[in-house]
Amino acid sequence: MTQVSPPDPVVDVLLCPVCRDGLTRSDGALRCPAGHAFDIARQGYVNLLGRADGDTAAMVADRVAFLAAGHYAPLARKLAEWAADRAPGRVVDAGAGTGYYLDAVLARGGFGLALDASPVALRRAARAHERIGAAVWDVWRPWPVRDGAAAVVLNVFAPRNGPEFHRVLRPDGTLLVVTPTEAHLAELGTAAGLLSVDPRKPARLAETLARFERVRNETLSYPMTLTAADVRRVIGMGPAAHHDPVGLDEGREVTASFQVSAYRPS
Repeated sequence: MTQVSPPDPVVDVLLCPVCRDGLTRSDGALRCPAGHAFDIARQGYVNLLGRADGDTAAMVADRVAFLAAGHYAPLARKLAEWAADRAPGRVVDAGAGTGYYLDAVLARGGFGLALDASPVALRRAARAHERIGAAVWDVWRPWPVRDGAAAVVLNVFAPRNGPEFHRVLRPDGTLLVVTPTEAHLAELGTAAGLLSVDPRKPARLAETLARFERVRNETLSYPMTLTAADVRRVIGMGPAAHHDPVGLDEGREVTASFQVSAYRPS
């Protein structure tokens, strides 16, 4: 039987962002006992934030095309491998985008909640896997999610809300965090307007995750052969999307380099 969207096991852990009571599905919307209602879009996601923000349609299109080419598939496989010992529990992806990594993690079972500020991205996420539910939300704010709801929290190139990671995770849950290293896409350099890695990032990461213990850490690096279209897409899908690249009208080999870390609540 085809799963309704968002799936019931995801709706069960959602909270009304107004009164923090539980939500149930009724007449094409999610409703709380106090009468607050949030329509389920025809694409399957629900907007609990009440506004549109985040990545644009052009940025999402570039991301979909770039990821479909398999350039970040090794990272998706790594996350699925590290999350496997918590399958088939619920997975919350904070800053999920199009749901690419969440889809990979759910291959071993469970249900996933994709949180992101971009309704355009969540149209894709809601359909990336039949066991994904997608909700528009600003992950810097307290999440509309029950305490201890998640076996795994994913955070891939997204804002890190340490207190909410800790609140939403089960006591035996796993937090998986991915950040780019200084070598990531370094060959594209300033010509692409790409942002450099903040040297204070490790210290800031440790501060926001003060209530966690890092139990695993790995640098994942490998070469990627990009076409000219791939180069345009990898620039267009990120923070440099509004920058006019100079001298990047041909393909080239570049480095993919990620810091992948696993944490447990301390």
